Amino acid sequence: MSDVLVEMIQRYTDARAGDGPFTTAIEGLTILRANGERAPSHMIYKPALCAAVQGTKWMICGERRLEYRAGQALVVNVEMPALGRIVEASPSKPFLGVVIEFELAVMREVMEALHAPPQSDADAGAGVFVTNLDGPLADCVRRALLLLDTPKAIPILYPSIMREICYWLLTGPGGADVARIALASGHAQRVISAIHALRDRFTELLRIEDLALIAQMSPSAFHREFKTLTSMTPLQYQKQLRLLEARRLMVEDSAKVETAAFRVGYESSSQFSREYARMFGAPPGRDVAALRGTFAQHEA
Repeated sequence: MSDVLVEMIQRYTDARAGDGPFTTAIEGLTILRANGERAPSHMIYKPALCAAVQGTKWMICGERRLEYRAGQALVVNVEMPALGRIVEASPSKPFLGVVIEFELAVMREVMEALHAPPQSDADAGAGVFVTNLDGPLADCVRRALLLLDTPKAIPILYPSIMREICYWLLTGPGGADVARIALASGHAQRVISAIHALRDRFTELLRIEDLALIAQMSPSAFHREFKTLTSMTPLQYQKQLRLLEARRLMVEDSAKVETAAFRVGYESSSQFSREYARMFGAPPGRDVAALRGTFAQHEA
């Protein structure tokens, strides 16, 4: 199966310029290719199946580092900022991968239809884990990629493939984590509600008490469960969201450093620049200039 997936992704990406990532005719399905190792990059991971078909990649979220290689997949159950890096790739053997974003409404429907659904009322577990990409799950990825050759079939057939993906994840080794974190009504789901509020209001002054109230938990219990789920504190989570958005504003909207800092909630541009350099490895001006140079090379 791995050879089949490699061939399919290789053929798809060979017909397109650059390394990718490549969006596809299937909403939420992205194909990855890198012909060499990549520098670490910060991004916001959405709930998704991130499959490595060839090569190796790692992800750091908070204090956790997870590596997944060919034949494995990263399962992300909660939206979170993280650092990712491709560490095994070359022109002769590029990194190849597929990202399939989850449809949580479908996940809920599948879970409700299970004869013996995984227990989902336990305390929160980590919001991301690595699983094997083999058997029926790998076949689902293969059939999803096959649909790219027949776009008219996508709206008819892809929903059933998504249901299968949800089924195999819920009934697999990590099923309890998927159910508990993505779907449950226990601690995990309440923390996720607070995460969504934090995501929508990350420019505002952070008060743990306010987030704990949304989660209907005591501040100490909320702080503990938040860190268990995301491997970072609420303050660290907010800071990464702010800095990622500021970076986007400077790169895509050509915002000045001070403007970007103010728009994401910083009152001090010097504090912003210090925290930015710690996260991205260079001061804002130098980092943005380097990113624009990289984008220009890809577009040339």
